[in-house]
Amino acid sequence: MSRATGPGRWRALVAAVALVLLAGCSGPSDTYSPPTAPPTGEPSIDLPSAKAAAGIADCPVSGDQPVVAGGLPDLTLPCLGGGRPVRLAGLRGTPMVINIWAQWCGPCRGEAPHLAEVQKLAGNRIRMIGIDFADPQPGYAIEFAQLAGWRYPQLVDEDRRINASIPFAGPPQTLLVDAEGKIVYRQNGELASTAQLTGLIRDHLGVRL
Repeated sequence: MSRATGPGRWRALVAAVALVLLAGCSGPSDTYSPPTAPPTGEPSIDLPSAKAAAGIADCPVSGDQPVVAGGLPDLTLPCLGGGRPVRLAGLRGTPMVINIWAQWCGPCRGEAPHLAEVQKLAGNRIRMIGIDFADPQPGYAIEFAQLAGWRYPQLVDEDRRINASIPFAGPPQTLLVDAEGKIVYRQNGELASTAQLTGLIRDHLGVRL
């Protein structure tokens, strides 16, 4: 898998789905149309090795706590690139930013640097988790995360199962979840800036970055 960086590589990652990009990614629309066919041409790669080379953290341990009203669904998702699966409803103890994205999504690329910057600012005060959504190309997803500078854990929801409990038009979506597991804010569509996200974290999670 190529380790090239820069704007040209970003364009290459989504060239195969350019015609469906605007339809497949949400602003605050009320319909979602994922790509009608997966992008083609992904080489055969060793996903665990690619994940390690990208510096993506292992997925967190989740518990068997009961589902919280207004909280994350009782849904277990695999870890991108291999590792322990994660039960969303069993994540507790630390406020969370959960970002739902896809490597074919233009707005996801636009907001990617803001998420990377917030990760640096947050340290261990905020748990950040990504969910690669409706994306049949895990190798490209790992490369996307690497290019974005995301080092936090990434889950996979290729079949869009989270949509059954948390309906949304399409990625990107960002959920702020308190330490008890309740969703306290939901950002529909692209985050405009690092300042916007740090402000939302301050206002809804009570953490100043």
